Amino acid sequence: MINKLYVSCAEAIADIADGSVIMIGGFGPAGQPVELIDALIEHAPKHLTLISNNAGNGDFGLAALLKAGCVDKMICSFPRQSDSWVFDKLYREKRVALELVPQGNLVARIQAAGAGIGAFFTPTGFGTDLTAGKETREIEGKHYVLEYPLRADYALIKSQQADRWGNLTFNKAGRNFGPIMAAAASCTITQSTEIRELGEIDPEHIVTPGIFVNRVVYTPNAQTRLSA
Repeated sequence: MINKLYVSCAEAIADIADGSVIMIGGFGPAGQPVELIDALIEHAPKHLTLISNNAGNGDFGLAALLKAGCVDKMICSFPRQSDSWVFDKLYREKRVALELVPQGNLVARIQAAGAGIGAFFTPTGFGTDLTAGKETREIEGKHYVLEYPLRADYALIKSQQADRWGNLTFNKAGRNFGPIMAAAASCTITQSTEIRELGEIDPEHIVTPGIFVNRVVYTPNAQTRLSA
């Protein structure tokens, strides 16, 4: 019998090792799997590479993971905003490296990994410092840059509904990067606000099918935190 339910977030992330590459869903706090991140902080792996849309807000979630000294490198689109003081301080102190990726390219690179695409050409970033040293090509009079997929050892995401097979739905804007990250990681772990019996989720409403999900944790009291 297939059953991907785990008792706790701590159990679900227990095998994440030093040096792992981890995708973390969320657009700012929206859809950020805070309970899984808190468990990861307690687990305390080192030298992680994180792939996410931004580099944390306030002192919770992603920012807390950075503050705990678990991260060596951040790959994201928006490392700085009014409440990103944790990353800003670490970066200025050269304690964390940054690969800045335009958001469209970030999405396309994650999608490419999930789809098995080896690389792709995009016009975004051509002629800027972000694409310095990368292969370029002119196609039908327009300049393009070659970009490679972003893959991860683990993806940590937040879903609204899940069943024991790992079929998922998402809550409105909380959906954001979750589905594409689930397809681009070797092991996808989701925290879910609701657990449904098999067949209770309308197949037409399933956004991420269970084939892309390895572990599910029930977190009924999970809250979106808008401040520290």
